[in-house]
Amino acid sequence: MNKESLTRELFNEVMVPNYAPGSIIPVRGEGSRIWDQEGREFIDLQGGIAVTCLGHTHPGLIGALQEQAGKLWHLSNVMTNEPALRLAKTLCDQTFAERVFFANSGAEANEAALKLARRYAWEHYGEQKNEIIAFKKSFHGRTLFTVSVGGQPKYREGFEPAPGGVVHADFNDLESVKQLISKDKTCAVIVEPIQGEGGVIPADPEFLKGLRELCDENQALLVFDEVQTGVGRTGHLFAYQMYDVVPDILSSAKSLGGGFPIAAMLTTAKVAASLGVGTHGSTYGGNALACAVGQKVIDTVSQPEILKGVVARSERLQKGMMEIGERYGVFSEVRGAGMLLGCVLTDAWKGRAKDFLNAGLDEGVMILVAGMDVVRLAPSLIIPEADIDEALERFETAVKKLTAA
Repeated sequence: MNKESLTRELFNEVMVPNYAPGSIIPVRGEGSRIWDQEGREFIDLQGGIAVTCLGHTHPGLIGALQEQAGKLWHLSNVMTNEPALRLAKTLCDQTFAERVFFANSGAEANEAALKLARRYAWEHYGEQKNEIIAFKKSFHGRTLFTVSVGGQPKYREGFEPAPGGVVHADFNDLESVKQLISKDKTCAVIVEPIQGEGGVIPADPEFLKGLRELCDENQALLVFDEVQTGVGRTGHLFAYQMYDVVPDILSSAKSLGGGFPIAAMLTTAKVAASLGVGTHGSTYGGNALACAVGQKVIDTVSQPEILKGVVARSERLQKGMMEIGERYGVFSEVRGAGMLLGCVLTDAWKGRAKDFLNAGLDEGVMILVAGMDVVRLAPSLIIPEADIDEALERFETAVKKLTAA
């Protein structure tokens, strides 16, 4: 097919209509810039929804992929491979973890985490201890199990009956958890250190510490969903390190591959023992290509100067967005951490987050939304400061036009 036939209209003809992509079709990226079919340039503050942590066409990632592509692509899990072993050892060395399970997406990593939590409780305490406590407004993926655990009913609508044994407490409300948790029934509590899809809402430090204590008291596992917050996104390799609260299980994806599909579930040796041979698996999990790229991502992002730079860039971006918000009366606060920020719309602009996304595109800057009331930013961790400043200028032009309309 020629380029002229690869249009947005073709999407409607050949793709399942579960997405509603924008009108532009990007064809090339470099750093924090993207160009579409027409040659229009955009500054990318979306980051593939917190995925392209080192920007587009990062030479280190390209090199890692090309080198591995010339050696070995796929074995499945009838054998292990060197890139998987190397990456697993690195993740264990740099985190609380002692064991790693590789998958392909955040939903799969969370599926593995939740299955492990139930099986661990089944082995150690009995089949009645199977209940999972999650939180309202949470998001853990799109499999039937993970949308059931996620705290947004709209994602379950039309797919019921959903898996049972899941209850939802209020995020940042420890008392609501105390009312639900039970030593006899609760096998796990799963929480995002920062709720991403739910509005970029950070957990209170005391809330997470309280969850750790409640889990310990009730012989339940604490699961951190770090699909969005992991791999340097907050200025720490993982957000649990920022909060100084250690989970029993942690899920990671998105930034772990910098754009190449890979995910991981991290846990302790004691807990991991419950997933014995044959209890769980993944055809592509631990793929040599994916692990080679993931290794380069971790080696790069974990450098102290990179993590320190995330904090500095975050401050610059937060300050700029809040100034725009104050000048035009559109944002009441900018919250989040590192390169995961949410700009909360004022009452006068509630429900219109998508209008800001579209206005930004018109001016050459790509942003995200988190629900209808929050503009979300999740750019590259190494976005140049000059690109931040230019993105802010473009976005201010967009806001000025939108508020004047």
